[in-house]
Amino acid sequence: MQQIRERAREVMQGKCRVCPVCDGRACVGEVPGMGSLGTGASFHNNLRSLANHRLVMRCIHDVVDPDTRVTLLGRALQLPVLAAPMSGVSFNMGGLVTEQEYLSALLEGCVARGILGCTGDGAPELLTEAAFGVLHRLAGAAIPFIKPWESEELVVKLHSAIEHGARIVGIDVDAVGLVTLRKMGHPVAPRPAAAFKELIEQTPAKFILKGIMTVDQARLAVDVGAGAIVVSNHGGRVLDHVPGAAEVLPAIADAVGGVIAILADGGVRSGEDVLKMLALGADAVMIGRPFAVAALGGGREGVEHYINKIYTELKAAMVLTGTRAVTNVTGDILC
Repeated sequence: MQQIRERAREVMQGKCRVCPVCDGRACVGEVPGMGSLGTGASFHNNLRSLANHRLVMRCIHDVVDPDTRVTLLGRALQLPVLAAPMSGVSFNMGGLVTEQEYLSALLEGCVARGILGCTGDGAPELLTEAAFGVLHRLAGAAIPFIKPWESEELVVKLHSAIEHGARIVGIDVDAVGLVTLRKMGHPVAPRPAAAFKELIEQTPAKFILKGIMTVDQARLAVDVGAGAIVVSNHGGRVLDHVPGAAEVLPAIADAVGGVIAILADGGVRSGEDVLKMLALGADAVMIGRPFAVAALGGGREGVEHYINKIYTELKAAMVLTGTRAVTNVTGDILC
């Protein structure tokens, strides 16, 4: 992993310093890039809120080989981890690797280790073309996330994703504040619940709404028929001074857990962090920046190495907390 990180630092040409601890301090305000918006408060809150929870170690038990498998929206995963949607290699990640190369490395590595990767999109058409091309080649073994485009572009892209094999699709609803897209002639806009309900009913795939940070919005996601939500502040890249995902996750899980699948995204760096998010109420987690570093620094092999690292850390943490299965993590492993 050290070699992968060193190579990624070269490839990313300052867009990401690949810091020993990915805490957003070196990249405050660097959007475009891999950094956070404004003061970086939202990015920092993700890490701080997760770090504030500590694991309780219990070693007198019979849990020897804990089960990390989970089923999410009908897809069996070897561990409850997904690679979060990230796109824009040319302007966010240094540009020495093409979008196609990056997505191929990311998604192929995820498939090889039995998890799912996600793709994003943006105003440049090449981003969508690259994502759908890899999605088609992998027979739909990925989740494409589409921006909440104001025009019919949203519907067109959702149906195109399904035509390329997607069985699960998502919208990152928190992208509505990306005003630069409007300047590029591809405006995004919020939609009322009724519009989402109609969209979901007309889309022949399971649906995820990403960017849910309150109980009332989570309940609306249930009401409109979404299959899952992602508790996420978009990596601190869309609105400054909002809570971290781990701060709001427990209340959301108490309100809609068991009714809709809950994913969480923000500040997850290790297998221990994965276990914390599960204990706070998530069914699975998404990881963003570390996956980008692994893909750019080591290709498909780098992604596999990173997944192996998370898997090893997660299993060790489960043994040391007496957790038998990721489908039955309890809050009493936290203090």
